[in-house]
Amino acid sequence: MIAHLSGKILKITEKGIILTINQIGYFINLTKDTISNLNENEEVEFFTHNQIREDASDLYGFSEYKDLLFFKKLISINGIGPKVGMEISNISSDKIKLAILNEDLDFIKKIPGIGPKTAKRIILELKGSIENFDIENQAAEEQEINNDILDALTKLGYSRHQISKSLRDIPQEIQSAEEIITHFLKNA
Repeated sequence: MIAHLSGKILKITEKGIILTINQIGYFINLTKDTISNLNENEEVEFFTHNQIREDASDLYGFSEYKDLLFFKKLISINGIGPKVGMEISNISSDKIKLAILNEDLDFIKKIPGIGPKTAKRIILELKGSIENFDIENQAAEEQEINNDILDALTKLGYSRHQISKSLRDIPQEIQSAEEIITHFLKNA
């Protein structure tokens, strides 16, 4: 399986690009948004899904690994192949996730290649995993913010114990690292 490619863009088409790697050109299917941000002769890299069939071997590329993971979740649903998965990926992932979480069948049915039954299947199979996926991402972001705060305050000479104790008392409406550090310094 080809999981990642990096090289120079030889040609941009409506559906993707031809990426040159060691004098070999690979056609990579991309979303419209990704294509619009590319230029020929530009060095790029993509996380890829390689779809092998009896009569073809297709590559689908994504700039972000999380987008590749979402694409793989989509095509794991019965009735959704890579081409329909790319049609779904052409829409903002936040809009798709929101439509799934809100069970918005009408929005999902507007995507080319998706009928009422497939739209229901998408909601049924992805709703729980999207909630868990977003919760995991949020927890990772919060942990990163906490690490940044801890690093900054320990560099200012505060002990980890003192920092941890004070951080428990910070009001809920204070969210960003800068606000938390400012609040800590005013109240330490």
